[in-house]
Amino acid sequence: MTPEPLVVILMGSPSDREHVDLIVAVLEALEIECVQRIASAHKTPQRLLDLLAEYEGDSRPKVYITVAGRSNALSGMVDANVSAPVIACPPVGDSFAGADLYSSLRMPSGVAPMVVLEPVNAGLAAAKILGLSSAEIADAVRRHQEEQRKRLAAADSELGG
Repeated sequence: MTPEPLVVILMGSPSDREHVDLIVAVLEALEIECVQRIASAHKTPQRLLDLLAEYEGDSRPKVYITVAGRSNALSGMVDANVSAPVIACPPVGDSFAGADLYSSLRMPSGVAPMVVLEPVNAGLAAAKILGLSSAEIADAVRRHQEEQRKRLAAADSELGG
């Protein structure tokens, strides 16, 4: 029997909590196990490496989602130290006119986290990746997509379409 897949959500600080809650909601709706941890690549790098070693020692299929704003070293550091896919989902603030996003988009050669800006979509992307090795998750994603189509069709009907 294949072990249950896992999504590891790492946030840089407690201020990322609201963003993470949106990711967790979609994963819970799809019945995908997830854990949430706080570790900063800038302020607690050794703790981050220790957490990554712990999760990398777990043989379950997994995807990491990183949530860190401003200077997003978290996503690069996680990606450089794990073999599983990493999705960077930075909360984009107004303070820097979007310039803080560049630290998520431009990574050094050989460091390749994917960037998904909408938290719900980051959770869905993780589900699709895990669905490659889990028929149950793939079915949950298909059901989710069908529910979206039905909601749009119902909204169109209300307009008389």
